Amino acid sequence: MPEPNPAPERRGGEPRHRRPAPLLFEPPDAASDPEHFFDLESIEDPRELLGRATELALAFRAAADRAMEFQAMAAAQLADPGRFDRLPDEAIADRAEWTADYARKMIEFGRELMRDRTPE
Repeated sequence: MPEPNPAPERRGGEPRHRRPAPLLFEPPDAASDPEHFFDLESIEDPRELLGRATELALAFRAAADRAMEFQAMAAAQLADPGRFDRLPDEAIADRAEWTADYARKMIEFGRELMRDRTPE
């Protein structure tokens, strides 16, 4: 799993969140076909195929980045010493299938994210 990285920043120092391309849900019949992937196999024009495939790749990357931020914030909340049901780093690592060292980094990253989102 890659190291946690915040979203790219704008000039003002605020995180920039890209709007991902719409991920159209696949019908159940299409999802069962291993050759079917967001209808890309039906696009014959290579320019159009490259454009749509790039949109999907960027959308999945943006979704993965956002999901990782939420993982980090959840880990930080679970590790909060103020919680009566606080979990040790190793337990968080087990739940997320991380190493203990990576869990500690994600907890710190989550704390930074929550600090940045808290109005002063």
